[in-house]
Amino acid sequence: MFQAGLLANKKILITGGGTGLGAAMGRRFAELGAELVICGRRGAVLEETAGKWRAELGAKVATIVCDVRDASAVESMMDAIWRDGPLDVLVNNAAGNFIAQSHKLSPRALDSVLGIVLHGSGYCTFACGRRWIEAGRKATVLSILTLSALQGGAFRTPSAMAKAGVLAMTRSLAVEWGPKGIRCVAVAPGPFPTPGASQRLTPAGGRQRPIGAEIPLGRVGEHIELANLCSYLVSDQAAYINGDCIIIDGGKHLLGDGGSSTDMLLGWSDAEWDQMRRQAAGRT
Repeated sequence: MFQAGLLANKKILITGGGTGLGAAMGRRFAELGAELVICGRRGAVLEETAGKWRAELGAKVATIVCDVRDASAVESMMDAIWRDGPLDVLVNNAAGNFIAQSHKLSPRALDSVLGIVLHGSGYCTFACGRRWIEAGRKATVLSILTLSALQGGAFRTPSAMAKAGVLAMTRSLAVEWGPKGIRCVAVAPGPFPTPGASQRLTPAGGRQRPIGAEIPLGRVGEHIELANLCSYLVSDQAAYINGDCIIIDGGKHLLGDGGSSTDMLLGWSDAEWDQMRRQAAGRT
């Protein structure tokens, strides 16, 4: 399936593509022949990542600094991209997440997650869709969700709300845009650790479960496994998959609440929550 050139002649935009899972997907897409555009809020990070792909893979990669929470900035980004040729694939990957007691969330904290995940994905998707439909062009939207979009996420309520909204968008547009040749698909990953997520979701000195303890396969996912799945979904090999959300989690979701860290969080002391809030404040 993953023959050289699988994604040749495809131009792919990855939001939040400079680090973490976005970078893992981007590297794999480039290996398979795609032309890439990656966007994010930190230009230096984007350029560092793009530079590696250019040097190591000979990839064609453009970078654009864009805060997807800003609808006008998204429109400007799409105009710039289209001037150099239309996209074939949009990957909604930009995300914001942290753990918190929901009753103590400020409006600003809630908006920070909804703005990136829900509004940002919507702005990018509608901006691309409008251009594709006007040109009569076939395309694909891939949105990266979380298990909380399917089963809720205590102490991660804003992310669960936002990702569930993106799932609803995926299913709605799969029907509305399917007749126009635009596929909308999603992936819900289980644990695929990245340094950024680990820092946001674990307090310094806090209690942690052994890695993989709550997963039937006994381990967390490897980034290449997610990247390969996403490469398949945006390729022409997956041309008949539309409106679905593929779970890749080692069977974690089948355990229900027992497969999450919620029970651990329910047992946190006030001191541990205070430590988590101090960590979060130090990163802003």
